[in-house]
Amino acid sequence: MMRIQKILKAGVAGAMGSLIAASAYAAGGAAEKMTADADVARLPGVVLTQKLADGLPPSIKSSGVLKVATDLTPPISFHGEDGKLIGIDADIAAALGVILGVDVEMTDVGAGAAIVPSILAKRFDLSISGINDDPELEKQVDVIDYMYDATTIMTIKDNPLAIKGMEDLCGKKVAVPVGTFQAKMVEAASAKCATPVNIMSIPKMPDVLQAVRTGRADATVNGYATSVYTTEHQTGNGKGLQALPDIRLAAGYLGMLTAKDNPQLRDSVVAALQQMVDSGAYETIMKKWSLGPLAVKTVKVNDAASMPAD
Repeated sequence: MMRIQKILKAGVAGAMGSLIAASAYAAGGAAEKMTADADVARLPGVVLTQKLADGLPPSIKSSGVLKVATDLTPPISFHGEDGKLIGIDADIAAALGVILGVDVEMTDVGAGAAIVPSILAKRFDLSISGINDDPELEKQVDVIDYMYDATTIMTIKDNPLAIKGMEDLCGKKVAVPVGTFQAKMVEAASAKCATPVNIMSIPKMPDVLQAVRTGRADATVNGYATSVYTTEHQTGNGKGLQALPDIRLAAGYLGMLTAKDNPQLRDSVVAALQQMVDSGAYETIMKKWSLGPLAVKTVKVNDAASMPAD
């Protein structure tokens, strides 16, 4: 815990995550084959590793396809100007495809709350979507912890309501993605308020941000990396947004998800990720998206209990 606090104070804090509820939403887009760009394909460690490919479940080896679910949380995963999925998760997904010798088909499912149900229903083999690990989540699925995370508050630029912490959200309109870890944080904060928070639950993160931009909401509680990225790369109509850099809450892990009855896939992905960590490829990808300080040194599974969120 001390290490993550030190990392967050160093300047680049946690990445976007979502602890998922049980309800599902319709898919947001078609499957997209992830091909490693030249800057990823040439990284050390991003090479076909037959031993790891051989360890994949028979169904994936037979089809030659790894089906991956994601949702849009820049800079973790988002659409570029050409409409293609880009971001840290897109790069990692493409690298995994090279190492494991399979085609990786990544689908934007449209809303974070669809991720866990889609894994449980076997619609997807794996999620790479910046989801906050949590002991409750680990009861449903296996969580591969692949980077650190934290949460902050976003407001209109210059923070006109002078919000300084969760307690200042009392009586305010706060937009949050449906079924997420951050939504649960706001609900818990609201329970302590004399005047409850007016919580606006919205399925898609881009629409959450747009609600704040246009004044429909006063603030949002959001992953730090997404908040910082949005502050630096303003998009959409309305006023500019601003992350509150002194607010860093709920330090923990972000995780990839696999079904509990699919240990072969889980272990193959963990080994491939660790190969990327050991070779330096993983850190290079993290730095490319300005998340270098959030890189893990060891890829772990279901390790949320070691990173208490306070």
